[in-house]
Amino acid sequence: MRAIRRFTVRPVLPEALASLGVLAGNLRWSWHPPTQDVFEAVDPALWESTGRDPVRLLGAVEARRLEELAGDGAFVERLEAARRDLDTYLAGDHWYQRRSGADAPRSVAYFSPEYGITAVLPQYSGGLGILAGDHLKAASDLGVPLVGVGLLYRHGYFKQSLSQEGWQQETYPVLDPDELPLSLLHEADGSRAMVRITIDNDAELAARIWVAQVGRVPLLLLDTDVEENPDHFRAVTDRLYGGTTEHRLRQELLLGVGGVRALRAYSRITGAPDPEVFHTNEGHAGFLGLERIRELSVAEKGPKLDFDTALEVSRASTVFTTHTPVPAGIDRFPRELVEQYFGGASPVPGVPVDRILALGAEDYDGGDRGVFNMAVMGFRLAQRANGVSQLHGHVSREMFNGLWPAFDEAEVPIGSITNGVHAPTWVGREVFELASGHGADADHTDADAFWGVVDKVPGQEVWATKRKLRERLVVDARKRLARSWAKRGSAPAELSWIDSALDPDVLTIGFARRVPSYKRLTLMLSDPERLKRMLLHPERPIQLIIAGKAHPADEGGKRLIQEMVRFADDPEVRHRIAFLPNYDIAMALPLYPGCDVWLNNPLRPYEACGTSGMKAALNGGLNLSILDGWWDEWYDGSNGWAIPSADGVEDPDRRDDLEATALYDLIENEVAPRFYDVGPDGVPARWLEMVRHTLKSLGPKVLATRMVRDYVRQLYTPAAVTGRSLNSDYTGAADLAAWKKRVRGGWPEVRVEHVESSGVGDAPEIGTVLSVRAFVSLGALSPEDVDVQLVHGVIDSEDQLVNAATESLAVSETYQGGRHRFDGTVSLARSGAFGYTVRVIPKNALLASPAELGVIALPS
Repeated sequence: MRAIRRFTVRPVLPEALASLGVLAGNLRWSWHPPTQDVFEAVDPALWESTGRDPVRLLGAVEARRLEELAGDGAFVERLEAARRDLDTYLAGDHWYQRRSGADAPRSVAYFSPEYGITAVLPQYSGGLGILAGDHLKAASDLGVPLVGVGLLYRHGYFKQSLSQEGWQQETYPVLDPDELPLSLLHEADGSRAMVRITIDNDAELAARIWVAQVGRVPLLLLDTDVEENPDHFRAVTDRLYGGTTEHRLRQELLLGVGGVRALRAYSRITGAPDPEVFHTNEGHAGFLGLERIRELSVAEKGPKLDFDTALEVSRASTVFTTHTPVPAGIDRFPRELVEQYFGGASPVPGVPVDRILALGAEDYDGGDRGVFNMAVMGFRLAQRANGVSQLHGHVSREMFNGLWPAFDEAEVPIGSITNGVHAPTWVGREVFELASGHGADADHTDADAFWGVVDKVPGQEVWATKRKLRERLVVDARKRLARSWAKRGSAPAELSWIDSALDPDVLTIGFARRVPSYKRLTLMLSDPERLKRMLLHPERPIQLIIAGKAHPADEGGKRLIQEMVRFADDPEVRHRIAFLPNYDIAMALPLYPGCDVWLNNPLRPYEACGTSGMKAALNGGLNLSILDGWWDEWYDGSNGWAIPSADGVEDPDRRDDLEATALYDLIENEVAPRFYDVGPDGVPARWLEMVRHTLKSLGPKVLATRMVRDYVRQLYTPAAVTGRSLNSDYTGAADLAAWKKRVRGGWPEVRVEHVESSGVGDAPEIGTVLSVRAFVSLGALSPEDVDVQLVHGVIDSEDQLVNAATESLAVSETYQGGRHRFDGTVSLARSGAFGYTVRVIPKNALLASPAELGVIALPS
């Protein structure tokens, strides 16, 4: 019989064990091995069978065992030591309190559609969510006063299995929030705190607010599975990235608009400060800017601002991070659908629908006028924006150049902060223990000193540790293979081969990621016979461990998985290659430390960052990758291998063949020979040289703590400073909005009429001073509204300025009719072809970039 109602009965812990509930309720346990050890000591077998989930463990342990533990003085003292450590971690001063400076924001709100924090809270699909989880963890370790905002999906993403034919199958198990490390947010009177937004023709969508405590960082997750919603509204938070276009729009309305309201409720109930900076992690949460505008323009208390002033207040304190280098990865809704949702009983009543539509319009050359682009809205609602690697910043500036068409790509106001990974989560504890045993600081929250001991650890110890990690991966992979083959219909008698599948002494190459076509899961299968020879080489064999999920609607991605699985099923090679289904955090934790080489072969430049290789590097793994994402900027020739990419080859099949051949050549001629080149002591000295260099050259760079520090210094603090200058009494915002309107209105009259130069003669030399006069018409604008710049530098064969520098010219004379003369000089500092021009751009101290208004005047 099927139950008509489901709920979870929580255990009652003996008073002496009350701290177990406290430790289980804070997700810091997921990256803190000493706390995990406490839970394991409760019941080692149960700890493993519950998936290392403290909440499930405490719900399943017998009362008799709890009473036994309560009387065990040694265990109670160990438990209380872990509790004291957590209390110190939560209350103590960290980097932010000591080093961030007085201008840093009092609080930052971080919005993301997914969060990958731990396998027991499956609210992620891939890299975006893992990055968001690492961002929260690193912010907690650094003491950054950040609060996360997201959605709680009843089914998470999906669980992946394989059919007998190797086809991906998806299941969506129901998640019970009461069985997750979450707590409901309640009002002072004990009632549930709720968020409500109006959507779909005056209907009201309600959501409760769950809180996951990620160390010092609260994560607010909105959940529409409540009784007062009709069924179609209860399903809004059913699946991550699931459903129809309209379903996705509803999810993103809830995340953005409902997320801001959840923040306000959390601050009101807990007394936490309202965020000064709002960070939009990808465009899915972009509607948060509309809610902030509504708060200011339809204010229940305080002054009511006009739309333009409210927009400036909101923009000044908003940061937008774009994560995709492919247009297909951006959410774009039909314009008519967005107009339908905002044109009647709007989720943000009082905000004009025409202004909303304009924010997401692709109203530039090559744009689609029929869509509403969430990334475009994200850029227009944020004064500061960034990509997630230097190469991705360049790609993003090219992708979105249409928003600033008057400026060269280099000046498009999209910067870059390269992603990082949270070392305490992803580095095997054996690696930390090895370093600690040779003098490294055991406090992983500040790992800078960790790298100083890399050269102190004897090679035999490093090699023995890697062998141990490889063995642990092999054991885990065999268990997963056995479960997968059994689910595909194989009888136990057919699976004895799995007991010897994979080998802890064989060069192990890992490849695990989502499976869109551009990541090229099957590039390694381009020459199956050659791959077989490498797998079965009598002296230098390799083994491959592969994992990844295709989006449920991506038939092409599923075919790639099936192709890989069919190759791996071949009895000739199945002991050397394994496709492991249901790639998640639990699989990743032994996978990254256990691999010797991490393979990444995307179609360049479509990998925004690709942090999986960073995790492998921190565990002493070497990267073998196309120069894309983070690897493009940090590969130095000695910390791994770069697969040559056939950029410019238009035939995709030929390009794949060329790059696959280069991959095979590297493995056969460089990677495998170096791995198996062992000395009399059994240690491959040349391999370990690369491992040590990798740890020293990449270790400090790839940390999420470095990434979050960069966000604080480069984006959060400047946003807070500008936000305060506009927020104090809104006069600054009103003045800025009026100034922008005046400048945009007057810009058609701005012209560079004539430019004169002197001082260079017929044969200028280094040190010659070039004098320039520019006669500029500003119409109704004043010289204080603009910056007249001399742009100069090396020129190429087409007279294009390369790596140009700028010098501001000073107004020296004013004539009738808005005409002015601007003068300046520049000393010629280098030989070769030189060129210059003059341009006029808007100037205001509150602009984050000279390109912010998107207008420029050049000589005709």
